[in-house]
Amino acid sequence: MAEFDTILVKGLIVGFLLAAPVGPIAVLCVQRTLTKNQLTGFVSGFGAAVADAIYGCVAALGLSLVWKLLTEHRNWLQVVGGACLCIVGVRTFFSKAVQRKAAPTWPGLIGAFFSALLLTLTNPMTFFAFAAVFASVGLGSVRGNKVDIGALVAGVFLGSGLWWTILIVGTHAFRSKMTMDRLEKLNRVTGVIVTLVGLTYLLLPRH
Repeated sequence: MAEFDTILVKGLIVGFLLAAPVGPIAVLCVQRTLTKNQLTGFVSGFGAAVADAIYGCVAALGLSLVWKLLTEHRNWLQVVGGACLCIVGVRTFFSKAVQRKAAPTWPGLIGAFFSALLLTLTNPMTFFAFAAVFASVGLGSVRGNKVDIGALVAGVFLGSGLWWTILIVGTHAFRSKMTMDRLEKLNRVTGVIVTLVGLTYLLLPRH
């Protein structure tokens, strides 16, 4: 049995490295932190971290049926992910900047969590990125051992969560310098970036 601490640390590194690349979810978390509030940014990052943990669990367990379904239906996954990004991007583009609220609403937080969760889960690159990284760092040995699998999934979640925490805290530090005009521009830029990524997913050749 692999050492618990070693597996936990490896999972943390995997989660951090896979979350760190700046993509549409990171852009959305930054935009939500600046235009809404820090808690909304944290909740969005938490949704992405949960999605990473789910994929980490699938990869660690070696669920061949899930793997087969994801592989066989990767074209639909690509379409769904692209369409979701386009919808979020357009909504963000046309959203109005408002003064930061003292207390975010629960419906808003729930929406932020599930939108980030869904967008991360439907990213066609996420699962295959996990598979590649897991193989490269020698994590195949955890399969079949519940303790090691638990340590690995926890590590992935903590590593991903660490990245989102650093991103949100760093972004929040600049919140006081953002005027309403800049927030409006941020909405437009974020909307364009997210929509373009979604269109790229939709237009990429499928096999």
